[in-house]
Amino acid sequence: MQKYLIEVDHPSDTYACAQVIKIFLESGSHFLVNAEWGCMDDVHKSWFIMEADNKDEALMVVPVQLRQYARAIQLCRFSIPQIDEILRHHKPLTS
Repeated sequence: MQKYLIEVDHPSDTYACAQVIKIFLESGSHFLVNAEWGCMDDVHKSWFIMEADNKDEALMVVPVQLRQYARAIQLCRFSIPQIDEILRHHKPLTS
């Protein structure tokens, strides 16, 4: 399983924003009920992290009426040895 950050854009007008939040809260999904929101800072998006086999599976958690506004971003962590190996095999970009 891979870890994904799910980001869902939504309209900025107060009524539409509240409707989207209500859909999330009423879904009963642990992921949606615990989503984080940027609305109070005028960033009308929600985010949550979940594990899934692939991006399509991750997006299936998003309510169907909002899925077209969602994207799944695969997350990873790097270690110093991994980065050192990459740096050994690649040259810096020159301007």
